[in-house]
Amino acid sequence: MTTTTLAALVPALPFLGSAAGLALGRTAPGFVRPLAVLPTLAAAVLAVLVAVRQGGNTVIEAATELTPTGSVPITLGLHIDGFAALVAVLVGVVASCVQIYSTGYLREDPRYPSYAALVSLFTAAMLLVVYSGDLMVLLVGWEIMGICSYFLVGHYWETPEARSASLKAFLVTKLGDVPFLFGLFALAADAGTFRIDGILSTVVSGGLDHPTLVALLLLAGVAGKSAQFPLHTWLPDAMAGPTPVSALIHAATMVAAGIYFVARLLPVFAASAAAMTVLAVMAAVTMVGSALAALAQDDIKRVLAYSTIGQLGYMAGALAVGDRGAAVFHLLSHAAFKALLFLAAGAVIHAAGTNSLTAMSRMSGLAKRIPDAYWTMTVALLALAAIPPFAGFFSKEAVLVAAEHTALGDRAGVPAGAGWTVLVAGLLTALLTAAYALRLWLRTFRGRGAEAPDHGRQPIAMTSVLWVLAIPSLGFGLSAAYLDDWFDGEALTPTLTTAVLGTCLAVAGGAVTYAVRRTLAARAVPAVKIPHVAHPDAEAGLVEAEALHLPHPAEDPADPGRALLGPLYGPAADGFHLDALYRKVFVRPVLGAASLVRFLDREVVDTYVSGAANTAKGLGWLVRRAQTGNVQTYLSALLAGSVVLAIAAVALANAFAGA
Repeated sequence: MTTTTLAALVPALPFLGSAAGLALGRTAPGFVRPLAVLPTLAAAVLAVLVAVRQGGNTVIEAATELTPTGSVPITLGLHIDGFAALVAVLVGVVASCVQIYSTGYLREDPRYPSYAALVSLFTAAMLLVVYSGDLMVLLVGWEIMGICSYFLVGHYWETPEARSASLKAFLVTKLGDVPFLFGLFALAADAGTFRIDGILSTVVSGGLDHPTLVALLLLAGVAGKSAQFPLHTWLPDAMAGPTPVSALIHAATMVAAGIYFVARLLPVFAASAAAMTVLAVMAAVTMVGSALAALAQDDIKRVLAYSTIGQLGYMAGALAVGDRGAAVFHLLSHAAFKALLFLAAGAVIHAAGTNSLTAMSRMSGLAKRIPDAYWTMTVALLALAAIPPFAGFFSKEAVLVAAEHTALGDRAGVPAGAGWTVLVAGLLTALLTAAYALRLWLRTFRGRGAEAPDHGRQPIAMTSVLWVLAIPSLGFGLSAAYLDDWFDGEALTPTLTTAVLGTCLAVAGGAVTYAVRRTLAARAVPAVKIPHVAHPDAEAGLVEAEALHLPHPAEDPADPGRALLGPLYGPAADGFHLDALYRKVFVRPVLGAASLVRFLDREVVDTYVSGAANTAKGLGWLVRRAQTGNVQTYLSALLAGSVVLAIAAVALANAFAGA
């Protein structure tokens, strides 16, 4: 079987599994789990085979015209370089882990068949984005992921939080997709093709007429999809969906798509110094702002959500300094430990039996009850904090090294200011990341909050996946030296300066957080047992804590985040009030305009329409009244009319004669 055939099967298998799952979900429920797991797992295996055959140093291309357009043709094609090969393996592996994990996590969920089918469709759409050689076909996968996220985030649609979160995710990402679509059209108009290889050739020859405009329009879509400032606000709210969905969105699909898109078309963005500067500033603000927000969150999943935003900021920063190898390397590394973090958080929720225990201030006794989640989450948090030799250290150092080279002027065509911006923000974020990572670990596994009932041993489908993902979280960074061919032949090894700076800042952030935590530990609330059992991820709110007279999370005296942030704690906990700002600047004017349109439609347009209808109705009534059916009445009216016409004719004749 040829490599192109194998590559075509990679997105096709999950798609077929999704279609079969939707068709057989109700009639043959016994096939649901095999149809969810096996096609995705087979796609992962085929993606590995494609990567091995591709070898990293060649580009696999195949295309056929999909439909004649009369101008710029649209083709169904493959464009597989080293980055595409590795990212496809990543998507397949993480999606397989999520599907296997979900068989245990959602085993009692009545909507599991539709959930599993949507996850498979989500996976197929991302694989289509990864392998596509034509931007219009890529756009299809891009938009399918958007609608899948809407349905999956709103899986628990009975709760208002899930409904509003799914709608917010859809609308905010669409806000970026509108200019993104115009950017694609402008890019194709300049290049004369939607083919990625043709566009890159046009950039090399200097054929782009409007590089800055095109790049900025495309960045709007990337900011929405990859949750970058200022369109990042949908991602923390998306935690209302099932935890395995969060792992999939944050690690291998959706948010990874924007970063991958920029990496694939980096020469287009690098053709504009202004666009690279905008990308650098966007990445810097995203990194630092999200890290501060993560340090103030009490919900474990919201901490991880803001963490994802910050790590995506690192990837965007690497792209802003012109190093797509470092960006994709961190994308791969981050996918492993962030998927592990979310799935371990899901094990915490599953063990507690209630979603109220995602509030870290109410956790207690979890380290001994769920040792698999405890140890694997510890590994993932060390990787997140970039502590050597864990994977996050090597990939984050690759980003800092790229920023350092650009800042020192070693990378032609990229502004040195962009390098300094990313470097300073990256180092500051390393300090904050270690702080909130240790805070999460301490409050989750060493907390003295409310202890939930023990719900027994975790399903093997869940615990086994945690240990599988722990392997790349620990060792993937060490393999970077053997993957040069897949990263444009560039070495991704750390340098002494950034390694020492980054590690020292991470250790300092952790040490300060631990010291503050110990100082505040004496005031922590003693453990209280919660007699409540509920389905995982079912909405429970604050009722339990209030009924037991436990402190509100914002008043937890043992939270080091409050002491570290000081007056920034409140704004950071609320995401720096960006949602409130958007409501005032965008939502209220739109609602006001909608009210005005409704008033004009009801009071003006409807009035004219109703008036025209009533006039016709009145005339009809008059005509109907004249139709009496009496012949004598008709003759009398005819005679009267004739007399009137005769008098009028005589009057007119006299008038003309006098004139």
